Amino acid sequence: MFRPLTFLSVLALAVLAASLSACSPLKLVNAVSPDGDARATSAIHYGNGERQKLDVYQPAAQAGAAPVIVFFYGGNWVSGKREDYAFVGQALAKRGYVVVVPDYRLYPEARYPDFLDDSAQAVAWTTREIAKYGGDPKRLFVMGHSAGAYNAAMLALDKRWLGKQGVRPDALRGWIGLAGPYDFLPVQNKTTRPVFNYPDTPPDSQPVRHVSAGAPPALLIAAYEDKTVNPVRNTGALAMRLREKHVPVRELYYDGVSHATLVASLSRALHTLAPTLDAIDDFVRSDGGRQAAAR
Repeated sequence: MFRPLTFLSVLALAVLAASLSACSPLKLVNAVSPDGDARATSAIHYGNGERQKLDVYQPAAQAGAAPVIVFFYGGNWVSGKREDYAFVGQALAKRGYVVVVPDYRLYPEARYPDFLDDSAQAVAWTTREIAKYGGDPKRLFVMGHSAGAYNAAMLALDKRWLGKQGVRPDALRGWIGLAGPYDFLPVQNKTTRPVFNYPDTPPDSQPVRHVSAGAPPALLIAAYEDKTVNPVRNTGALAMRLREKHVPVRELYYDGVSHATLVASLSRALHTLAPTLDAIDDFVRSDGGRQAAAR
């Protein structure tokens, strides 16, 4: 039998190996993530499209309306499905939050900015309907990993997207980005190029161009050894822009995780890789840092 740390190390390596093969590493993470601490409601339509569906995770035992986190997964806007991120919903629901995990249209069905319209539509659904699932729409946060962190950033920083859905900019109490690409022009990744209409990618597609003094507080987390999204150019530069505009931001970098295993560290099986879940919990529980600042 493996000792706990040895088992976690082996599991982390398995996740990394799977990410380089045809096997989904997220299926492995979900397989070892117990789901007894959350109640899930699946395949709720927030729009008319086949991929305009979402899952809601609620704490198994809940007293009163809980803060809400809408989580957008990554996949370079060409892949991903909400079922693979059940471990995120379960982990955050165990901490007492109501979690929404939406699908959104992907390339080639969609290009920029279609997936932002979908993401905003999912948030609009949440503001209207989440009270039925025990969530407090007045304590709403958006969160994402990788491409999903881009989606979350654009909803939080660029008022166009939520505005098109009739959602006020101050509807968000904060946002959380894990290993997000926030400044990637000119587009270098060949898979990403057609998604953003390269070489005619609009400059205002970049989150760093939409930082303003009225932006909601941010928690930005990245891996020091991220080989997919440069943490200095993206997380570091965006955090600097936010501070220049006096927007509250907490910026964290972790050793021992990669671009892929940063989000996997939210699972119960891999949570010791990095304190990602604790940082998110602290941020949301403190209302985006407002309560901590008031003390």
